[in-house]
Amino acid sequence: MHLTLVSDERTTRNGAAPLSRRGRTRLDPELVAEHAGLRYVSDEQPGITRRRHGKGWTYRDPEGNTIRDREVRRRIEALVIPPAWTDVWICPDPLGHLQVTGRDDRGRKQYRYHTRWREMRDHAKYSRLVVFGQCLPGLRAMLDRHLSLEGLPRRRVLAAAVRLLDHVPIRIGSARYARENESYGLTTMRERHVELVNGGRIRFRFRGKSGKQNHVGIEDDDLARVIQACTELPGWEVFKYFDEAGVKRYITSNDVNEYLCEVSGYDFTAKDFRTWGGTVRMVTALRELGTAPTKKERKTKLVQAVRLVAADLGNTPATCRAFYIHPAVMAAFEEGALHDLLDEIDRQGDPGPDDGLRAEERPVMALLPRVEAEFGLA
Repeated sequence: MHLTLVSDERTTRNGAAPLSRRGRTRLDPELVAEHAGLRYVSDEQPGITRRRHGKGWTYRDPEGNTIRDREVRRRIEALVIPPAWTDVWICPDPLGHLQVTGRDDRGRKQYRYHTRWREMRDHAKYSRLVVFGQCLPGLRAMLDRHLSLEGLPRRRVLAAAVRLLDHVPIRIGSARYARENESYGLTTMRERHVELVNGGRIRFRFRGKSGKQNHVGIEDDDLARVIQACTELPGWEVFKYFDEAGVKRYITSNDVNEYLCEVSGYDFTAKDFRTWGGTVRMVTALRELGTAPTKKERKTKLVQAVRLVAADLGNTPATCRAFYIHPAVMAAFEEGALHDLLDEIDRQGDPGPDDGLRAEERPVMALLPRVEAEFGLA
């Protein structure tokens, strides 16, 4: 089954997207639903509602009639809607791509999708990773250019933020999480979370999502200079800039994602750095752990590698495996094919340091199309 990934065909001589023209690499949700054998729906359409009834629930169809059909009730109960959710909308169509929406106990809107929709969406997400890797050299060249600007214009500060993302794929950050949970990310880090050391070395210590402590150290003279200038300005957050009117502004997650779109030519987001970083780290970890003669032993090593990557990304192993590691890489390793593919790539030779990719990224760029073709996503 082909995945629904909408992407321009325009490429430069080295395969990267031209930075001067806006490309797209995005999911078309209606076509994804169609490929999955589902119907694209919206919770703005009439749906099934629920009301408390004793220790359980009663459900009403869009016309307000109580649902008594056992099959329909079994389908609804199989969705396992949390009791604390309010404003619950349930899709009356078992083949709707969106099955449930509601508000959790903190008022946040939550979504439950059809299993087939999630599988197709996740596969399509990973299939754009090759395009992301192709764009990295050009994107990094633009970061270098913008980091050389004078003062603290928007582009220079956003380039610094993305440079940090490129070094360490941390979460983008949310003002609400910072306010309500005191958990921080790229755009919400406070000055107290940063320590500048001589020689362009920077240390970051902050509490991330789910209370996980992040301790990161990197060395980057250009980034250190921007952060030093930012921290000399009044204000709690690290990344701030002056707009064209000379007014001080703080960067937001939207700013970062818009900037990524501008400099790459595609609608990438900060999360793509985490997926790319997680996949590159996974290939590196599996290579270092080595292969094994039996599938059982390989599964054990796979678990070890996922734990290593999860520690780097600040996720649980389950989250890391589900969202930030290309599944075809894991499938190739489980089948005992990954190391043979990597050895073959090594024999073909390294294109060298001038291609804009890091040493650990080059084999991944060559590997992904092969594992996608053999183990899915093609």
